[in-house]
Amino acid sequence: MHWNKDRSAALSQMCVALFALCLLALDIGAYWIARWFVDNRFVRWQSGILLTGSIYAGSIFGWFCLCALWRLLGNIRRGEVFVSANVRLLRLVSWCCVWVAAVCLLSAIYYLPFAFIAVAAGFMALVVRIVKNAFQQAIAMKDELDLTV
Repeated sequence: MHWNKDRSAALSQMCVALFALCLLALDIGAYWIARWFVDNRFVRWQSGILLTGSIYAGSIFGWFCLCALWRLLGNIRRGEVFVSANVRLLRLVSWCCVWVAAVCLLSAIYYLPFAFIAVAAGFMALVVRIVKNAFQQAIAMKDELDLTV
């Protein structure tokens, strides 16, 4: 099997679909997951309610992020790489990471390990933001080059 950019983008879209299925399962089972967690971690029952709320709050941004990634990969598969629509999609992904970091940082008030997830989400926001800036600069350079030809 010869690996090329089309297969790579298709694999990435399959991974996005797999993550969407996992997120759907998490959304459906959030109550039972939180209940299991509270029963096995010996934390207060209020933490279960807060954990369920944290899962659903983060899930909202997860869905926006997955939809943006799906659209971004679709654009790339069509050969539309350095276009302003992709910059907007990358900006959306970055902001989703920022908001998930904020949700996790607030959730660290009742369960400290959420702070680690907040740091990871914040770092991902930074990485995506840098890629977005690179795309934005590449578009500007492409536009300038198109004007000189």
